[in-house]
Amino acid sequence: MIYRLAFTLPLALVLAGPVAAQTADRQARTALIHGNYCGPGNNAPAAPVDALDAACARHDACTPDGGLATKACNLRLRHEAEAVARDHRQPDDLRAMAGLVSASASMMLSSRELAAETVATRSRGVKAWAAYTR
Repeated sequence: MIYRLAFTLPLALVLAGPVAAQTADRQARTALIHGNYCGPGNNAPAAPVDALDAACARHDACTPDGGLATKACNLRLRHEAEAVARDHRQPDDLRAMAGLVSASASMMLSSRELAAETVATRSRGVKAWAAYTR
């Protein structure tokens, strides 16, 4: 029994090596949690696989390459994913994933745009970070 295990385990590792290398290369480009668009990266131009993936695709479209999405873009994803999570026509596993995406979208960092500095702000000596809005 031990000899069989001692022979089988190294053989399995040798045979699995090329498969693991291909999988690692694919995962290095994307770290998707669902479909073609949910998670860091995407598989564009592939079509979304369901309603949740379509919401993630719209979120990717309003996110600049290498940058953060706006707060409005993140809120849209949260609301769309929440709608999928509440849709009883969807499968339970998709509804659970949509709930996870909705909760994650509410915690995502968003880009900040410099607000117009007013005369009143300058005269009060408000710190520079106060001129940014979310």
